[in-house]
Amino acid sequence: MSPIPGLADVGLLGGGVIGGGWAARFLLNGVDVTLYDPDPEAPRKVGEVIANARRAYASLTMAPLPAEGSLRFVATPEEAVVGVDFVQESAPERLDLKQSILMRASAAADPSVVFGSSTSGLLPTQIQTGMHHPERLVVGHPFNPVYLLPLVEICGGEATSEAAKTRAAEVYTAIGMRPLVLGKEIDGFVADRLLEALWREALWLVNDGVATTEQIDDAIRFGAGLRWSFMGTFLVYRIAGGEAGMRHFMAQFGPALQWPWTKLMDVPELTEDLLDRLVAQSDDQAAGQSIRELEALRDDCLVAVMQGLRTVGYGAGEVLADYERALFDRAPAPVAVGDLTQPFKVHEIRIPTDWVDYNGHTNDSRYAQLSGDAADAFLRYIGVDADYLRGGHSYYTVESHISYLAQSHAGDVVYVTSQVLSHDAKRLHLFNRMHRSDDNTLIATGEHMYLHVDTNEGRTVPAPQYMIDRIAVIADGQAALARPPQAGRFVGAPR
Repeated sequence: MSPIPGLADVGLLGGGVIGGGWAARFLLNGVDVTLYDPDPEAPRKVGEVIANARRAYASLTMAPLPAEGSLRFVATPEEAVVGVDFVQESAPERLDLKQSILMRASAAADPSVVFGSSTSGLLPTQIQTGMHHPERLVVGHPFNPVYLLPLVEICGGEATSEAAKTRAAEVYTAIGMRPLVLGKEIDGFVADRLLEALWREALWLVNDGVATTEQIDDAIRFGAGLRWSFMGTFLVYRIAGGEAGMRHFMAQFGPALQWPWTKLMDVPELTEDLLDRLVAQSDDQAAGQSIRELEALRDDCLVAVMQGLRTVGYGAGEVLADYERALFDRAPAPVAVGDLTQPFKVHEIRIPTDWVDYNGHTNDSRYAQLSGDAADAFLRYIGVDADYLRGGHSYYTVESHISYLAQSHAGDVVYVTSQVLSHDAKRLHLFNRMHRSDDNTLIATGEHMYLHVDTNEGRTVPAPQYMIDRIAVIADGQAALARPPQAGRFVGAPR
């Protein structure tokens, strides 16, 4: 069952780069996907995109992801939309093709189901022509990779209802995206019009021999691109105006807009010579890396930027933080296995490939992460959920110790059990055991001391009595358990 109310199943029309990205984002949010694409290679291509997305999400967030949704390929547009809660069309950018597919699909879908189109430039008024119930069609224009970049532009056509735009925004927000709802339809919408201006100027710089493709990319990635990732354009220029702000900036630099610097209203002829130069320079930049290797590098960089922005709660980092809180809200509390007189399972994971070190074993730092994730699951079990955190309460780690006892490898399923060693109004002493599932081998232990804090005031405070009582139920049940031999160890202590 999907963890997102009212969004159990989606129908996808098209499984290319964008459609595959949509499939990955929905699936990793626990939503079942039915996908139509006439390309016989679609299952392979979509599968590779989903594999990349799984890899990226393993590093993107520490919040618990729901059980992955199911993916089913079908032979017709009609089959893709029957019984679904939302439809996303990502067919090639041909108006006649999109109209044909949407006409067929809309005849088969429930009249209340909203359709989003991934078009990057076609007007929604044109696309919805011929549809059954065209008022439910919106443009939902994403950016590649769809499973990571949060922006999605929502634009309605002449027949589009406000309810359809609202529903689309709700769906996209629920899967961790940032909707940008436009009040007026325009060719290329907003983001692509800005990108087109930059792209035209870049082509002229290559055409005229001013710069190579690598130099142009360096000018962006080491300069303005870093600012753009969190502050955009206008706020940057507002700051550049100093204390006098935007008015001063425009007075100082506005006249330069009249200078004949740019060729934005023209584009160089795409001659064979220019194409050869673009291809050769682009190949040099790739340095022999395959498309999948470049995609993985791109994803790693995006994850790093978004996580960095998350620490300051700004830009895409704010979207990621909101998405994580939603994941915590949706996550079911761990269920104690058996009675509470024993350490009970709170967490389970299959070791990802990027957790493995040069010895072929799980890197030691990942056991600390694994035990920490299990401790987070224990805290959710006792009620430290998103509402508790929003209320200004949390448990902070003040001391940890990991003991390494055996090995694990990529692909191994590992589960973690928790035992309360001691507790009082302000402290929680937790002990975790990490086991391989195939033979229950104890591979590591994690011992953690937590203090209960008021996050608004930044100081230690007693936990609410109901929280203390919940911990006491577990501690009392486990009171007869022997103290683990690893508990209280220090580095170098005799085994």
